[in-house]
Amino acid sequence: MNDYLKRPMTEEEDKYTFRQSNQISGQTGLIGYLRADFGRDGNEFYSSWEGWNNNLKTPDFKQEFDKVVNCLREEGDILSGRAAMSRYCNDTPQSKMTKEPYFYGVRVDTDKYAYLLRMNPNKGDYNLYCYCYVKEWLDNHMEKARRGIRFIDSNYNEKFRIADGDNILMRLSNGTTSLRTCRYIDDYHLEVGSYVYHICEFAEHCERNGHTVEPAEKTTAPPKRNKTLEIRRR
Repeated sequence: MNDYLKRPMTEEEDKYTFRQSNQISGQTGLIGYLRADFGRDGNEFYSSWEGWNNNLKTPDFKQEFDKVVNCLREEGDILSGRAAMSRYCNDTPQSKMTKEPYFYGVRVDTDKYAYLLRMNPNKGDYNLYCYCYVKEWLDNHMEKARRGIRFIDSNYNEKFRIADGDNILMRLSNGTTSLRTCRYIDDYHLEVGSYVYHICEFAEHCERNGHTVEPAEKTTAPPKRNKTLEIRRR
């Protein structure tokens, strides 16, 4: 197959190895994901596919994906068995996910597709989730998401921004507090927990109900992890 790039994922990419909303899945070109484990002896490869957008699951994609997985299954590579995966994770600490410490992330890029691997080498768990994306769509969405999620008042005055995937602390009118994870949809829409709002709609909702909102984290941009590219050719 053609050259491909394999490297530890960045923290920015980690969140795309979990289920996304329909809005984010559509914008990022999610095709589906492969789930697999290495069986009792650690050398099997039991897998199942969960599709999301069958229109993107073209014959070219299926052929390429099979070749990528087969390459990664070669002796000594990260999907050849539980021991090889564990060795890679131990030797590549920069691949450890910051917010999901039991998982490690690897990204494999080809010309058209991006394969994001969330790995857990522990016996008794699923060892792999591989989320498959149209690379251009995924990268374009992440580039826009770096602008941050805007929070405004009902007059469109910006109050603050948070990084995609960060949390807000909502102080409700009854005195209780609630922590909500937020995701970037576009410059005018966001997800708050499982709900999608226009940014002005969310501001009006909070003002109408007497809620106040503030950033839960101090950082406003995703931290960077040092990454070293690995090049594999076939």
